[in-house]
Amino acid sequence: MQGRLSILQAAWVICRRDFTAILFSRSFVFFLLGPLFPVIVGVMAGGVGQRVQQSADVPALGVMMDKADAVQMEAAARTLHQRVGLDLPELRVIGTEGSLTKADPEQELAKGRVIAVLSGTPAAPVLTGPQEWIRRWQGPVSLMSAQAAGNGPRAYPEVALAPVIAPDAADRRGRLMTAQGAQTLLFLLTMLLAGMVLSNLVEEKGNKIIEILAAAIPMDAVFFGKLFAMLGVSFVGIAVWGTVGASVWMAAGSAVPHLTTPAVGWPLFVALGVIYFAFAYLLLGSVFLAIGSLASTVREVQTISMPVTMMQLVVFFLASYAMTAQGSPVEIAALLIPFSSPFTMLARAAQDGSLSPHVFAICWQTIWVLLLVRGGASLFRKRVMKSGPARQKKPRRWFGRKAPAMVPAPAN
Repeated sequence: MQGRLSILQAAWVICRRDFTAILFSRSFVFFLLGPLFPVIVGVMAGGVGQRVQQSADVPALGVMMDKADAVQMEAAARTLHQRVGLDLPELRVIGTEGSLTKADPEQELAKGRVIAVLSGTPAAPVLTGPQEWIRRWQGPVSLMSAQAAGNGPRAYPEVALAPVIAPDAADRRGRLMTAQGAQTLLFLLTMLLAGMVLSNLVEEKGNKIIEILAAAIPMDAVFFGKLFAMLGVSFVGIAVWGTVGASVWMAAGSAVPHLTTPAVGWPLFVALGVIYFAFAYLLLGSVFLAIGSLASTVREVQTISMPVTMMQLVVFFLASYAMTAQGSPVEIAALLIPFSSPFTMLARAAQDGSLSPHVFAICWQTIWVLLLVRGGASLFRKRVMKSGPARQKKPRRWFGRKAPAMVPAPAN
């Protein structure tokens, strides 16, 4: 006689059952039309990326001078802008009097906070940066230096150019836009598709099917099977929507905006997008399954899941903010928080070509998926197994003896 199925075999049975039942249902066709509404909401909520737009559209010139010279340069820029109306670059002081001996203009350029660096003195300024930008700002810097030195408009100092190989500012702005678009798409897909887990669980709890499954196979297998079945259905939906979107993209031709190639390249970027979507879905789905075990009706599900939905919005805003501050404590915190890590790492893949952070992030998210799925399965098992009729309490024992039965008093 063959024994019970293992957890993996039982999970595969549940996964195959749920996958085929949902995929070949009539409601799944209507579900494929659902993304039209989140897309409209996403377009109307375009103000979420205002910080990204501001960071990408305003090229800044870093000033690495003594404190007094930097103050004079800023004052000269304001004076020329007010009196002459010149379109001068935005100045950002990135060097102080005590740190100039250790400061390096090329290191500041590598951080991506400024387009070029102005060093030296107002009498002998030096511009370091990409050839295109330092040539464009050579004239305005000469005017500001003359004004700061008190020589304008009689004499204008010669600006020395120090071109370096650096990413073009347009590429940086384009990669920011690609990162923002990928991050928003990942968030919409995760929030849209993770809700299927709750609806399926509540339906089977109402029909008592979940109790039959719990009596036949391990509860952990039921949990894992349902979670990965919904993930498979989500990939089918994404494949359908991606095919339709690609067809519309090719038909529109030049009418649609062109996306800048991400730093890791399109093939690897798409592969990372699939991986991070799976992690984001499994993390959120395990929480939703645990919530479903606490609820018995659709109304209870909506009430309990509302805080989780709000927290996901906070996580998305955190990842969007971290996208504009690479290497900062905010980005590190967003990488370590498991629910924001997929969004932050996908945006990082669009801006940074290094692959080692992704290896660490994938291992880190795998650990959290296992922990949350296991913890959610434990809570799920306890709550579902208690969904039947309440057991009668055994009579209490007093000092090792059975408590006497309560005999009703005779009627008078």
